[in-house]
Amino acid sequence: MGNRVFELIAPCHFGLEAVLKKEIIDLGYDISQVEDGKVTFIGDGEAVCYANLFLRTAERVLIKAGSFRATTFEELFQGTRAIAWEDFIPQDGKFWVKKANSVKSRLFSPSDIQSVMKKAMVERMKEAYGTGVVPETGSSYPLRVSLYKDQVTIGIDTSGDSLHRRGYRKLTSKAPITETLAAALILLTPWNRDRILVDPFCGSGTFPIEAAMIAANMAPGLKRSFLAETWENLIPGQCWEDVRQEAAGMVDTSVPVDIQGYDSDGAIIKAARANAEAAGVGEMIHFQQRPVRELSHPKKYGFLITNPPYGERIEDKADLPELYTSLGERFRALDAWSAYVITAYEDVEKYMGRKADRNRKIYNGMMKTYYYQFLGPRPPKRVKYDADTGERSKGEEDGR
Repeated sequence: MGNRVFELIAPCHFGLEAVLKKEIIDLGYDISQVEDGKVTFIGDGEAVCYANLFLRTAERVLIKAGSFRATTFEELFQGTRAIAWEDFIPQDGKFWVKKANSVKSRLFSPSDIQSVMKKAMVERMKEAYGTGVVPETGSSYPLRVSLYKDQVTIGIDTSGDSLHRRGYRKLTSKAPITETLAAALILLTPWNRDRILVDPFCGSGTFPIEAAMIAANMAPGLKRSFLAETWENLIPGQCWEDVRQEAAGMVDTSVPVDIQGYDSDGAIIKAARANAEAAGVGEMIHFQQRPVRELSHPKKYGFLITNPPYGERIEDKADLPELYTSLGERFRALDAWSAYVITAYEDVEKYMGRKADRNRKIYNGMMKTYYYQFLGPRPPKRVKYDADTGERSKGEEDGR
C-alpha cells in the first residue's frame, strides 16, 4: 500500500513556483507540471511524508484524485462520481469539499460545487462498499477543488493546517510574513550559513528563524502533525515515524552562524525570542531592540533580508519616506552588503537612494508586493589548501 504511486500537488505563493520546484527535485521526485501557484509531482506514500516534513515553501500537499472538464452541475456530478473514491477513502472515512475555488469557469458558486460533489461522492461510496449509509466516523479526508477554465482538479489534503504553521509561532507582530514566504525569499538569495544575515525589521522573527532552521538543516515540519498520519489505508504509520526520525537526525543547531534580528519595539523582540526558542533555534539568533537608524555591522559581504512596514493604513504612510531613507543610508554604510526587501511600498528605490538590480513580483496573499534586490559585490574566492600536498586550490565562489 505504501508503494502506491500518486500524483501530488503542492500549492505555493504566486511567483515562487521555481523555488518550490527546486525543493521537490532536491528531495528526489519528478515534476509532472508547473502552473501558477502550484507544482505537481510524482511520489508514493513515503513522498507524502517527506514533502510535508521537508518542503519549506509549499502551502500544503494534496493527493490528486482526478481531473475532468465540467460546464454544468450534471457534468460535475458525473465526473466526481466516476472517480474511484474507494481507492482513497475507507468505508468509515469522513469526506467533504473543504474548499472550492473557480476562475474563468461557468460553474462558480463554491457552496453549490461543494454540495453537488459531496452527493456524487456519497453515491459512489455507497455503491463501492455495498452499503445504504456512509458512516463517516473514521479519519478525515478533506478535498480541495479548483476550477480553471472549466477544468476541475480535485486534491485530497494530506497536510491539515497549512504548512506555514510550523508549530513555533505563538506570538506575531502586526503584519507578519508567513513562514513559507519567508523561507522562499531566503532561498531566492545566494545566502548560506557561512554568510551574515540581518533583518532590521524582524517583527516576530520569521526571517531569522527560517534562516536558522535552514542553517541547522532542520525540517520545517518537525514540530507539527499532519492530517494524513491517520490514513493507514494509504500511508503506513511506520512511514511517518521513519521519516520523522531521519529528519530529527539531520538537525545540527551547533553550526556557527551570524543571524541577527532587530526591531524598534521591545515587546516584539521578546516575542521573537520566544518564537525562536519554540522553534529550537534560540541559541542561533541574536535579537535586539534597535531602530533602523542604528543599523550597523563591522563585517563585509552580509545580507539584509527584510519586510519593512509599507503603510497599510493611510496614517502610517507619512512615516515611510523617513523609514526607507534611514534604511538606504544605513545600507550604504555597510561594507559590500546586499539587501533584499519585500514591500508593497512603491517609492522604495527613491528613498533607498538607488535602483534595485532586480525586482520580482510576488503575491503575499492577495496583496501584490515586490521583492527588491540590491546586490553587493561578490566576496573573493576563498583559497583552500589541499591537506595532502599543501598546495593552494581556489575554493568555490560564494554567490552575492
